[in-house]
Amino acid sequence: MIIEIEGYLIQVLLTGKKCTKQQLNQMYLQADKLTYEYFDFPDVFCRLHSFEQIPYSEDIEVDFVIDTDTGRIYIPSY
Repeated sequence: MIIEIEGYLIQVLLTGKKCTKQQLNQMYLQADKLTYEYFDFPDVFCRLHSFEQIPYSEDIEVDFVIDTDTGRIYIPSY
């Protein structure tokens, strides 16, 4: 599963085990509570949930997008 973390000056791709949107929302909320600096969110999320960062590419189709500015999680349309 590939997730894009998108926010103000952040655009990161993460890969990890498959989960539902509801599970991903819980994972997001947990990581968000433990994040003190805005730019640390991807690292905190990865450590908590055993995800790994992969090199960003616009050509990679992702399963979910987490918009850290709004807290919205959605499935992108391609």
